[in-house]
Formats: sequence, C-alpha cells, structure tokens
Amino acid sequence: MQESSFDAVATRVSVVSIIINLLLAAFKFVAGVAGHSGAMISDAVHSSSDVVGSLIVIVGVKMSERASDKDHPYGHERMESVASLILAVVLAVAGLAMGREALQSIASRSYSTAAAPGVIAMVAAIVSIVVKEGMFWYTWMHARQIRSDALKAEAWHHRSDALSSVGALIGIGGALLGARVLEPVASIVICLFIFKVAVDIFREAIDKMVDHACDEATEKAICGCVERQAGVVKVDMLRTREFGRKIYIDLEISADGGLTLREAHGIAQQVHDRVEAEFPDVKHIMVHVNPAE
Repeated sequence: MQESSFDAVATRVSVVSIIINLLLAAFKFVAGVAGHSGAMISDAVHSSSDVVGSLIVIVGVKMSERASDKDHPYGHERMESVASLILAVVLAVAGLAMGREALQSIASRSYSTAAAPGVIAMVAAIVSIVVKEGMFWYTWMHARQIRSDALKAEAWHHRSDALSSVGALIGIGGALLGARVLEPVASIVICLFIFKVAVDIFREAIDKMVDHACDEATEKAICGCVERQAGVVKVDMLRTREFGRKIYIDLEISADGGLTLREAHGIAQQVHDRVEAEFPDVKHIMVHVNPAE
C-alpha cells in the first residue's frame, strides 16, 4: 500500500472516531447526569479520552511517513510506535483513574447514599456498547488493511470503552435492583481489563522500537521465497528486525562458487527484488552471496 494511501486511511478513520466519540461522550454525560449514574459519567469521560487518542494517531502517522533524510537515513516509521506507546499510557491512566474513583466510592460507602440511576442511564450504556463495538471492528479492519499499529491501539481504545459500558450496564442494573455496590465494583473490574490492554499495546510497541525479530512463520515464508529463486543453493543466514510497521532483512545465501561476480550479483538482485515484491512490509533487504561448499 502506498504511503499516501496509508496516511489517508488512517486520518479518515481517526476523524470518524473523533466525531463519534464526541457525540457519544456528550450523550453519555447527559444520560449520566439525568440518570444519576456515576458509572455512566465516568464512561463519558473515558469516551472523551479516546478523542485524544485519535489525535495522537493522526500526528504519529503523519510523522512516520516523513521521507528519509541525512539524520534519519532509515526513515521515520518508528514514530508510529511512539504514538502507540503514548496511546497505551493514555489508556492506562484512564483505566486507573476509573479504578481509583471506584475504590474511593467503596471505601467511603458514598454509593449507598447516591440516587438510584434512571432507565436513561441503562439505555445510554446499551447504545454505547453497540456503537463502540462497531467502532472497534471498523478501526480494526482498516488497521489490518494498512498494517498500522497505532490504529490497532486506537481500536482497542474503542473496545475498552465498550467494556467500560458493559460494566456500567451491570452496575446500573444492580443499582436498580438495590445492589448499588455493583456499580463501583464493576468499574474496578473494567479498570483491570483496560490496564491489561494498555500493557499489551505498550509491550508490542516496545518490541517494534528495539529491533524485535519477525515471527517464525514470517521468517520461514521469507526463506521459502528465497530458496525458490533460481541460482540459490540455500539460505545460510536470515536476520529480520521490525522497524515500526516495516521490516529490514540481512540475508546470506549460497550460490555456485564458479559464478562470475556479475552473475552472483544478478542472483542477489533477483532475490532482493523477489522478496520485496512478495512481502510488502519489507522496506530494505541486504543480500550477501557465499560460495556453496
């Protein structure tokens, strides 16, 4: 996929996310106030935090597409990983803030004196679950299409909001039945889910920042591609590293030792071109030719 298309898709998805999150946050906040539901108000704040996440994605993607220059000869793809790290921190902070508020409510028993939530709060929770789960799949589909880690992180922001609304729905339902403590308890459970997702996003982004190797299946596929090339006797060494959403490869192959330098170079060039053609994520491959034993 061309870089301009990557930028256009990521930006469009993020703008859609911003618009929907603003509308949903406003709706949930009004429903929370009208329905006397602290869980729904907290849910509205969480939806607002997703707007910040969408803006981070837009900035991170645009910076990652800047062309290589003298100071950055390998490009700027890792800026997308930086955006994912920031999103993970934003998500963790939002989740922990929700958990802290719920613990304070339980410790002070303020939930027992709060007004019973209204039906409108329950309706808002159901609407939020449907909308945010839909946004998760919409964003996730495009994230896989353009292979964007930052968009995947944003998709998980939507999923965490859906989980938050599920917990709010459980809490509101419990409160309507007289078990008001379920509302802060549900918020604590949601906090744990959100924090787990934040940690997973953070770890994946760190892997892309420290030249983590590709998965075994990808490396086997690359080896198979190389060994099918005419003139290649075998693959002597393959090293891969993830650089943002791109892959860099160092490869050593064996070829007939009686070939001329020009012929050996031709095989290496064919291997180079074939790998980059079959694996769009590969930005650069360095091929070294050894004489076959």
